[in-house]
Amino acid sequence: MKPRPVQSDDDGEPTDWPGFKEVSDYLTRQLASRRLAPRTCLTYGRSLKGFALWMQSNGGWDGDWSRLSARNLRDFVIERQQTHQRTSVHNQVSALRAFLADLRERGGITSTPAAGLVLPKLPRSLPKFLTEPQTEALLEADSLEEQTPTAEARDQAVLELLYGGGLRVSELCGIMGGDLDLATGLVRLMGKGSKERVVPVGETALAAVRTYLALRGSPGRGEPLLLAPRGGPMHPRAVQLMLKRKLAAAGLPADLTPHKLRHACATHLLANGADLRLVQEQLGHASLSTTQIYTHLTVAKLREVHRKAHPRA
Repeated sequence: MKPRPVQSDDDGEPTDWPGFKEVSDYLTRQLASRRLAPRTCLTYGRSLKGFALWMQSNGGWDGDWSRLSARNLRDFVIERQQTHQRTSVHNQVSALRAFLADLRERGGITSTPAAGLVLPKLPRSLPKFLTEPQTEALLEADSLEEQTPTAEARDQAVLELLYGGGLRVSELCGIMGGDLDLATGLVRLMGKGSKERVVPVGETALAAVRTYLALRGSPGRGEPLLLAPRGGPMHPRAVQLMLKRKLAAAGLPADLTPHKLRHACATHLLANGADLRLVQEQLGHASLSTTQIYTHLTVAKLREVHRKAHPRA
């Protein structure tokens, strides 16, 4: 089946801005090849549209990507840094770099003007996460709303899988029948960039899944493991809303997201002696440096314990 062309706007705005066709073709290919997730494609589309409109308003650019220069990009970044957060600027430039590199590979341009673009370093902030007692309180909390036994069992399985395996929400919602081996405790996941990995989720999560499947029935190999109330796979938004209800029941901050359970998994593994590279494999990080941020959290905890317990601290 031929992929449907990507429309980078979802707000009803016209799609005849300069350079739109090349951007639409690029995002359509990325979606078809599963190199980019749908949400990432939408974000890239908005970033590229923003740049195209900026180019048009600063010299009447006609959408010819071969006419871009390194100076155009430098001026864009300088202006954006005055009005946007650094993270936003980095994301926009990342979209430009990826798009222009693809355009060069396909012969649309002869050079990549973004190649030598230098951006200020982003501050590395420590991720928020749940402490072990907070995680325990969340997982043991009773629902504040009346639910069917099947829905309660499913929600418990969702939380246990997120924490037990350090899963991304998209990975969790994408688990199909046959991906989780209840005998070995391993689950096959499709991560970022369509990279597949197999990780353990722990006996507690497996027990929660068994309880849920005993009520809903075992899914076929092509069916979602976790079902939405009306059938079909659970949506990440549904997981977020469910977590907010559970946080309220446990008396925990409402701004904690499902991704914080992934952070909690990594932090608790390292705090209890897990090898850094094994945690990298568990989380599916492409670079070890991404995983190393969690060592700052465990070192901070060690420093606190040392200060309280050591006689000469």
